[in-house]
Amino acid sequence: MKLVLVSAVALIDADGRVLLAQRPEGKSMAGLWEFPGGKVEQGETPEAALIRELHEELGIGTWASCLAPLTFASHAYPDFHLLMPLFACRKWEGTPQSREGQALKWVRPNDLRDYPMPAADIPLIPILRDWL
Repeated sequence: MKLVLVSAVALIDADGRVLLAQRPEGKSMAGLWEFPGGKVEQGETPEAALIRELHEELGIGTWASCLAPLTFASHAYPDFHLLMPLFACRKWEGTPQSREGQALKWVRPNDLRDYPMPAADIPLIPILRDWL
């Protein structure tokens, strides 16, 4: 089975809310909410992938030193196995804006369960909630 490495981040604002992005129409799992991030390309570290994805998807800049490893997901989907480190980030430059047509929402940790998410993301919620 193919292993897919995806890097994700919990962006945490000054009020302790977490940014979720909704997968746009036309993508697999469209309509589900997820932590921002994306596939780690060949020769890239998970941190470098996140810095690139945050710039591409949200128009913000951050640094590897601001990405704190928090937890990870390991989930078997029917056609691949997802390994996804989740980082926490409280410091970035710019204001997150949708650059790929995805809806964005700042969500309180206790309300994360109200948003339908991909199966791999769901076990991350209690860990994130307890940490915040």
